[in-house]
Amino acid sequence: MGKQKIIPQMRFPEFEGEWVNKKLGQIYKFKITNSLSRADLNYENGSVKNIHYGDIHTQYATLFDITKESVPYINHELNITKYSDENYCQEGDLIFADASEDYNDIGKCIEIVNLNNEKVQSGLHTLLARPEKSIMAIGFAGYLMKSGNVKLQIQREAQGTKVLSITSGRLSKIELIFPALPEQQKIASFFTAIDQKISQLKRKKTLLEQYKKGVIQKIFSQEIRFRGDNGQEFPRWEKKLLRKIAKIYDGTHQTPNYVITGIPFYSVEQVTANDFQNTKYISEDVFKKENQRVKLGKGDILMTRIGDIGTAKYIDWDVNASFYVSLALIKHSDLFNSNYLSHYISTQNFQKELWKRTIHVAFPKKINLGEIGECEVELPPLPEQTKIANFLSVIDDKINHTQTQIEKAEVWKKGLMQRMFV
Repeated sequence: MGKQKIIPQMRFPEFEGEWVNKKLGQIYKFKITNSLSRADLNYENGSVKNIHYGDIHTQYATLFDITKESVPYINHELNITKYSDENYCQEGDLIFADASEDYNDIGKCIEIVNLNNEKVQSGLHTLLARPEKSIMAIGFAGYLMKSGNVKLQIQREAQGTKVLSITSGRLSKIELIFPALPEQQKIASFFTAIDQKISQLKRKKTLLEQYKKGVIQKIFSQEIRFRGDNGQEFPRWEKKLLRKIAKIYDGTHQTPNYVITGIPFYSVEQVTANDFQNTKYISEDVFKKENQRVKLGKGDILMTRIGDIGTAKYIDWDVNASFYVSLALIKHSDLFNSNYLSHYISTQNFQKELWKRTIHVAFPKKINLGEIGECEVELPPLPEQTKIANFLSVIDDKINHTQTQIEKAEVWKKGLMQRMFV
């Protein structure tokens, strides 16, 4: 049997032939980095900027363009003359984060594609790798380092338990499989276009969220008022304690045993992330036993009350479910529009009410059910509540639709990454 050719599952039709297999240390040489902490950096002024490993983990794009990123300066009083020009970042360099508490993020990497003639150093817990000339096309290696094969090798080379680390020596052992420069350039351009589309969608979502925040402020300060279907103004709003209009319950105190199918069980993580797609389930017998007092159903509101406090989710779908004690259930009532109330909970006024009643000395901090009931709510007439809720729900639908587009694009990109790299 002949040797199996090294080619990807999917490639552009104009290219053929095998890809090259080389160890990272044969292509890249590691340079000196600094060990400056956050205290040595600022965002106001300086002559040299610094890439901190934490920013690689949390915010920088795979292809690092300094004109599109927020990068701190090194404090001007620090002596950095010991670093030669050779050890300053150059376009085409890779910068790895050499430490992480997350197994999936160890060795997370960015490729520098544009420095805009600025001076930049690679900082604390980073490894700076520079390629030999004419080996890697600008923009290709950043995606190659995100491929499944390379990430798996890095994870295998990582050391540690609670905090994982990777060294330049261990990275040098990683096998890189790549094509000739023209195919690299085509792949890099293709994935760059996908990332640009995802960035546009994320920007659109951010703008919608900012718009919603501004509109909420104007609506609940009554700077904007809705009118009735007859064109007449609605009566003045009333202030009422939440306990006067709604009943409030907590969830089960028992750690649930999950089953494959059964009764939905909601957690604080789902509410804070607004993610109810990956629901867990408990058995019907446990549900009946734990929910003799109250059950979660359509029209109710779940609100976080331990740790993260005051994030609300209006349950607008048919469900008969259970929930954990870290959540408060505000039961639907004919005295208010639940969708309206879920939006009102996000206002500054209500959040301040929650904050002053929160037990801050507890860890994690929490608010008791009785204190939630003492919070004051501003209530328009029910028809105006409905108009407000419907208006804000349209914006929410646009935000959710955009988020769905982002998730689909990211899944599509991930699938392509698996097939277009060896």
